[in-house]
Amino acid sequence: MSDLPAPIDCSIFDPPEDAVAFYAESLRLLNGWDVPFLLSGTYALTCHTGVIRPTKDIDIFCKAGDAPRLLAHFKEAGYRITVEDDRWIGKVWDGENFFDVIYNISSASIPVTDSWFTEVYEADVYDQRVRITPPTEFILSKLFIQDRYRYDGADVAHVILRKHDEIDWQRLLSAMELHWEVLLIHLLNFRFIYPTERDLVPRWLFDTLIERVRAQAELPPANVKVCRGRLLSPRDYVVDITNWGFADVVGKGLEEKHERHF
Repeated sequence: MSDLPAPIDCSIFDPPEDAVAFYAESLRLLNGWDVPFLLSGTYALTCHTGVIRPTKDIDIFCKAGDAPRLLAHFKEAGYRITVEDDRWIGKVWDGENFFDVIYNISSASIPVTDSWFTEVYEADVYDQRVRITPPTEFILSKLFIQDRYRYDGADVAHVILRKHDEIDWQRLLSAMELHWEVLLIHLLNFRFIYPTERDLVPRWLFDTLIERVRAQAELPPANVKVCRGRLLSPRDYVVDITNWGFADVVGKGLEEKHERHF
């Protein structure tokens, strides 16, 4: 278990005043139920890096198989629940305040599994001792958020900078096996941002990914035109699917409201 700041002064996150009691009670309830969960989002970012910024809610991660049980517990406790997208997210509401229950990343390509609970990171948040998303899995949760309204590349770079020696690089590569180019993009981004800190990323990992680029360059183009852009932003690459003849790999409804954002 890694040492993290405890307790955290949650006022630094500037939560809505009427939401504080809701968050505190929700974490208390979560600790009383036999459902493993992780506190993620801005709270985990602050624990890992010291970066402080306002946030409108809390993010609770759990395994996909545990999500229905967790949401049902909150419903039984008198809270309103919604399932925003059955593939990755539900919400728990108290009036206008809410928090997210997340069991997959937004592209529905990396579910929360038992491996997310292998390493134990804890902090005191709203007077509750809770587990925080470990650095490796925190990075996984951020890699695909590359939208015109939100880009989490800085979070990835900051966690690599501050927690590089605690990241399980092999597990990170394994989880990104199908989308290894996205991982390479972030590693190149890190090298650009911190040119004097390039050695913080293992040389073997960078060499492995660059060798894949070289091998890929020798292959002919695929027969099916695919746009993977909607793995990064469901709204910014709709035109590729609707007008330009590319196949989609996400399957999110094209009738989505474009202003919708998580």
